Amino acid sequence: MAQDFPQPPTSPSPAPGKLSFWAKLAFGAGDMGAGMTSNLIAFSFLIFLTSAAGLDPLIAGTVLLIGKVWDAVNDPMVGYLSDRIHTRWGRRYPWMFLGALPFGLTFFLMWLVPDLGQTGKFWYYVLTSVLFQVFFTVVNLPYTTLTAELSQDYDERTELTAFRLASSLLGAIGALALGLVVTQVIAVEQQQYLVLGGLCAVLSVLPIFWCIFGTYPFAKQQLQANPVLIEDPSTRIPFLAQLKIVFSNRAFLVIVGIYMFSWLALQATASIIPFYVTFWMGIDSYFLPALLVQGTAIPMMFVVNLISKRVGKQGAFYIGIGSWLIVQTGLFFLQPGQTAALYLLCMAASFGVATAYVVPWAMLPDVIELDELQTGQRREGIFYAFMTLLQKFGLALGLFLVGAALETSGFVSEAAQQPESALTAIRLFMGPMPMLMLIASMIIIRFYPITRHVHEEMLLKLAERRKQDAQ
Repeated sequence: MAQDFPQPPTSPSPAPGKLSFWAKLAFGAGDMGAGMTSNLIAFSFLIFLTSAAGLDPLIAGTVLLIGKVWDAVNDPMVGYLSDRIHTRWGRRYPWMFLGALPFGLTFFLMWLVPDLGQTGKFWYYVLTSVLFQVFFTVVNLPYTTLTAELSQDYDERTELTAFRLASSLLGAIGALALGLVVTQVIAVEQQQYLVLGGLCAVLSVLPIFWCIFGTYPFAKQQLQANPVLIEDPSTRIPFLAQLKIVFSNRAFLVIVGIYMFSWLALQATASIIPFYVTFWMGIDSYFLPALLVQGTAIPMMFVVNLISKRVGKQGAFYIGIGSWLIVQTGLFFLQPGQTAALYLLCMAASFGVATAYVVPWAMLPDVIELDELQTGQRREGIFYAFMTLLQKFGLALGLFLVGAALETSGFVSEAAQQPESALTAIRLFMGPMPMLMLIASMIIIRFYPITRHVHEEMLLKLAERRKQDAQ
């Protein structure tokens, strides 16, 4: 990696161990672009590919799924390299700095409609999706890893996670709000998505630089106060051996399970909402219901944070996901014309959505400490890589499953009316299918072993070990 970056600000800042409000705000801003781009893809990419680009539903759903084959290599490798490549800016910041602009450009290219046939368009969207995912990983994976490097406090990490994911949701609802405005101003569908994609591309890049310059002094202080955060090259082990260690970590496997199922439920629901709102509920624009879900989820993230402090992360997960199950049941039985009930249920769903965002990510730094206690090494990058991979795989699989269901149910692209079989498939993906996934996540979290008390004991043991190593 290049090492000739402009020197970041080095103004005095609080002592290690407590981050200022502005540092937390800057850290959170780093996920705003990821939230904006991921949300627009989750809600709009499938319907864009079918209605604006003219692809068949199954072909459209396959576009992002193919990209995940590459991501299976891309994400872990970036995590592995970001753990090991050192510059005077540290391990994470150069990746974010160099990847920010390509991240925005490749996202914009995804919303063009080339003058090609079905096959040509398919490969164009596969290529642009893969390139975007590469730069998404280059920026977002090192960024998410900063959680474990900026703080070692159990509750402060939950707070950092809340700031990060609240900013992500702010970007997400920003994309939906822009979509609501753009669709009112521009009549031609292809131009709507082109303008929306361009605006989101620009707005997703700027907060990345705010995060870099706003958090670097604090990260530098943490590294100085905790030299163990800098990897010793003599302790490096082969990549495949690291994967074996990661997947032998029981606590991490539990997080993988709860995150995969809850995120898949979230993405399947998000990708079906445009079809559900348009073809079942008979509402012209799907942006407002989606905006209500995401917008209300921002304050709910801080509610989840408060509940977690009272009853623990597992308890907060049970409460949030349990409430979400009730909402999904209501959406399945909702009838056309019940618009007010739809809006109320969308707002009610936000508590469960916030829980699915916050809790698994707040658990992950604790697992990294457990791994360090067991192995004597810190491997934040590899753990965060697989979580990021699961996030994107959940999005792609959700889109693919919805596309496959629409294809097999007889959905007709660019048609105003759909057959009864297609409407039934849409309702199933709005109710029973995500409910089964949420129930699975609630069962799996019962096996998560790191409580607050266990984590405190882990930190004491790690402090003792580091003290001995320093002597």
